[in-house]
Amino acid sequence: MVRKLVRDRVPEIIRADGAEPVITVADAEEYRRELRAKLGEEIREYLEAGEDTAVEELADVLEVVYALATLHGASPERVEEVRRAKADERGGFADRLVWHGNRQR
Repeated sequence: MVRKLVRDRVPEIIRADGAEPVITVADAEEYRRELRAKLGEEIREYLEAGEDTAVEELADVLEVVYALATLHGASPERVEEVRRAKADERGGFADRLVWHGNRQR
């Protein structure tokens, strides 16, 4: 049988399609493990996505990141604050810089 963490409305969607889903509710440790596995799954899906679905896959990655942040006691807004502070301090990736190490002096 398939086993994976799904979005909250998936059971409702399955029922609307005429099937009866088998669902359990994860305890805290299982939820943490399943979220980490889901993040890997969503990243793989993004890496395999074409241009037409890349943004949709990134949205799925963000949804899992937000759930993980909540698990660690942080809101999506707090994650954004930390992201912004790091970008202010170290920059983002807009300049497309690729580091190849340092030259000897």
